[in-house]
Amino acid sequence: MNLYHCAFDLQDDAKAVPFAVAVTAWMDYLKANGKIQSWRLCRRKLGFGAPLGRDFLLEIELRDLSQLDQAFRFTGTGDEEVERLYTAVHQMVGQVETTLYRPFPDPERAERMALL
Repeated sequence: MNLYHCAFDLQDDAKAVPFAVAVTAWMDYLKANGKIQSWRLCRRKLGFGAPLGRDFLLEIELRDLSQLDQAFRFTGTGDEEVERLYTAVHQMVGQVETTLYRPFPDPERAERMALL
């Protein structure tokens, strides 16, 4: 399992609820097409966070890196529905930072540690 985190702020004219609706439509579409395992959208609560922390966090769970690659390729297919859903989200996003995480220790590392 890999976790793809997208931390971002919305553009000044974007509204949070329509954004959440657009993200739900896009992520559910990716999941229904087998491009992601699961997802969740979180918003910073009460302004708590690091000074440079973003307002929203989108966490996408992937089986492995090949599934992430498939999701990116799927987004670039030029399919009208894909374009419509992706654009509805992307046009509201301002600053964004992405990070890829994995469970630690991963199964391979845990197995090696057990041998010691």
